[in-house]
Amino acid sequence: MNVPDGELRARFGTARRPRRRVEHDRPAGASAELVQALGKLSEALEAAEDARGHLYAFHRLSGHADLTLQDAVQGLRDTGRGGLADEIDDVLVGRDVIGDCWTFQLVEQYDEQYWAVFREAEAYARRQCDDGSRHVYEAELKASEQSRGAPAEHS
Repeated sequence: MNVPDGELRARFGTARRPRRRVEHDRPAGASAELVQALGKLSEALEAAEDARGHLYAFHRLSGHADLTLQDAVQGLRDTGRGGLADEIDDVLVGRDVIGDCWTFQLVEQYDEQYWAVFREAEAYARRQCDDGSRHVYEAELKASEQSRGAPAEHS
């Protein structure tokens, strides 16, 4: 199917905003390398946030597995397989997933020992190196991509 030239632009408009100002100004004296390093630190924090989300998903899925297992054990009992149900119940229902921990403990330990420290370290670096603004690197990237090489306006 042939689409007339410019149809997408007519329907959705352009992404270019050459006169849009940068939302988070680079602090005075901050080099491009410093902004990039802080951007990498933010990127690392975002990866830790993703890992945290997966850990919470693991926590929910493990809890769901345990409750479903209990339903299965009850089903075995209901069908006259009480001995098998008792054995599975004894070795698996409520079992620790790692060491002496249930998943809620893994989540709590990750939050307290890693994620909270990571968040504070990233915020601390931003406060030490600039005015504490988040996503300065991304704000500059947005302005650059939307201006297509035209200089972005700063306040």
